[in-house]
Amino acid sequence: MSALYHAIIVNPLYNGLIGLFAIAPWIDAGIAVVILTILVRLILYPLSRKAVLTQVRMQEIAPELAKLKEKYKDSEEQARKTLELYKEKSVNPFSGVLVLLIQLPIIFALYRIFLQAGFPQVNTALLYSFVHVPEHISIMFLGLFDITQKSWILALLAAASTYFQLKIATARALPPKSEKGNFADDLSRSMQTQMKYFFPILVFFIAYKISGVIALYWLTSNLFTIGQEIVVRKNLKKEGIIPAQA
Repeated sequence: MSALYHAIIVNPLYNGLIGLFAIAPWIDAGIAVVILTILVRLILYPLSRKAVLTQVRMQEIAPELAKLKEKYKDSEEQARKTLELYKEKSVNPFSGVLVLLIQLPIIFALYRIFLQAGFPQVNTALLYSFVHVPEHISIMFLGLFDITQKSWILALLAAASTYFQLKIATARALPPKSEKGNFADDLSRSMQTQMKYFFPILVFFIAYKISGVIALYWLTSNLFTIGQEIVVRKNLKKEGIIPAQA
C-alpha cells in the first residue's frame, strides 16, 4: 500500500516540484507549492463545481426535507425517504467531503517531501528520466519564511482563510432557524456555527505544529476555494441554475 501511495501521489508531486525548479529556477519552494496547489485544485475543479451545485440543490430542497422530518417521525423511515429525495433530485450531500478527502493524501505527501525526504536536497533516485536536477532550490518563501520550519504567521493566515471560507459556505448552507423549535435543525445550525470558529483554531494548531509548507498549501487552497465558489456561482446564475438574487 505504501509503495502504491508513493507511486501515484508522492513521486508525481516530488517530480512536479523538481520540474518546476528546473523550468523556472528563479522561483522558491513556497512559490512552487502555490503553483502546484493551484494545478491540483484546477484538476479537482469538476468535483468542486459539483460540490457548489450540491449546495444550491440542498437549499432548493430544504423545504421538502423539513416536510419529511415533520411527516416521518421514525428515524429509519425518515432516512429512507431522505435518500429517495436525494436520488430524485440528483443530490450527493457528500460531494464536498470528497474534495477534502482527496486533498488529505496530498498534504501528507508534501509533509514527506519537505520534512522526511531531506528537502531541499534532491533524491535523484525518485526522479523520472525526463526531469532534470535544478542547480539550486531555495526553501525561503518570498525570502521571508523557511517553509520547512514552523511559521505562526502562515498558520494564522491559513486559519483566517479557513474561517472566511467556512463563513461563505455556511452563510448559504445553514438551515433556517426553526419557528417550531425543531431540535434537529437547531442542533445542526448550532454545530455548523460552532465549527466555523472551532475548525480555524484546529487548522492553526495543525499547520503550526507540522510546518510552513502545510500552512501555505492550506492557505492557497482556501483562497482558491473562495475565488472558485464566487466564479462558479456567477456562472450558475448566468446559466439560470441559481436565481439572480441568490
